[in-house]
Amino acid sequence: MKEKILSGINDPQQLEKLYRSNKTPFKREFSNLYPELKGNALADFWHERLRYESDEVAWGTINDLLFVAIAVLIAGFLVKIPAILPVPEEFYYPRNAGFIVFPVLAAYFAWKNKLSLQTTGFISIAILVCVFYINSLPASTTSDTLLLACIHLPLLLWVLLGISYAGDELNNYKKRLDYLRFNGDLIVMSAVLGLAGVLMTGITIALFSLISLQIEEFYGEYVVAFGLPAVPIVGTYLTQTNPQLVNKVSPIVAKIFSPLVLVMLIIYLAAIVYSGKDPYNDREFLLLFNVLLIGVMALIFFSIAESSGKTRNSDVWVLFLLSLVTVIVNGIALSAIIFRITEFGITPNRLAVLGGNFLMLLNLLLITFRLFQSFRKKADVAEAEHSIALFLPVYTLWTVVVVFVFPLVFGFK
Repeated sequence: MKEKILSGINDPQQLEKLYRSNKTPFKREFSNLYPELKGNALADFWHERLRYESDEVAWGTINDLLFVAIAVLIAGFLVKIPAILPVPEEFYYPRNAGFIVFPVLAAYFAWKNKLSLQTTGFISIAILVCVFYINSLPASTTSDTLLLACIHLPLLLWVLLGISYAGDELNNYKKRLDYLRFNGDLIVMSAVLGLAGVLMTGITIALFSLISLQIEEFYGEYVVAFGLPAVPIVGTYLTQTNPQLVNKVSPIVAKIFSPLVLVMLIIYLAAIVYSGKDPYNDREFLLLFNVLLIGVMALIFFSIAESSGKTRNSDVWVLFLLSLVTVIVNGIALSAIIFRITEFGITPNRLAVLGGNFLMLLNLLLITFRLFQSFRKKADVAEAEHSIALFLPVYTLWTVVVVFVFPLVFGFK
């Protein structure tokens, strides 16, 4: 995007096309470039234009709204597959939940970014391979590798969505960070839409109950079934057509929760010592410990991505301390899983957790080091951002191994 803006800085038509094709990245890159473009009449015009944010919500074109409506209908239809076809729910949903939303979102970005036929074909074939593969695995209620594949497959679909989002700039680490920012904005927008949906559901059911009509079953089977997958689809559309709605909220949320989570983690580590609980001998506690770790890692990623290189020293210090404490948490989790492997042997679950924890520890150490350098003024926060973007393909590779290699290596057990 940066190079495209620079090449079209004297071409009003080209800049307008770039802006309309992808508003959020355009605004971010133009803001970063403007100090060196100041004085150029067209650049000054765009600077003033982008500074002005209308209070009105843009709803896009008829084609945009039609695409969203069709996407919602397709997602709702996929939710209702077990009710339409003779497919058991316990077989369908664990394997196919990720295919309800991710493919339609990937199609949306492929359409908006005008992806090449080659890239579109790759994403389509990859999704079809995943559909065929996960549904061809032997049905079992005790298979650890099947469970791991079902858990990790949505992560792989998330990566394919990222490829669709990045388009021709997949190797650009800033585009990967834009994707993380989009996820943060989508979470905020989806939370707002979800709360509105819950409120509407409560009011609707209550109103109908006043006239002695019990619509709970119908409402749950049809309205909720179509409404739940509609939340991320509509949320994506709103964040892309109206970036001003949440692009200031997400950084605030990250800045508020980063110090709060830091304090919580410190207290939690002290509470572990006091309670006598430990992840070495308690499997469920180790599982929850890793869930906590993943959540904190996500917060660190989003917080750094939302900084856009403009983080104050106090924010960098908080992120550095949070990363440092998370390294300790990760170290405890990693040592616990190594202990369990040593004591009880290798299982698919333990090996998957071991690999994931090891990669997160390496990533955290690199991020912590970069944040420390940034705090010491020996490096920019962008170096920490680069560390995050650098590791995304590594996580992807491990996800592919867990989904496709583990079932074969462990005999589908």
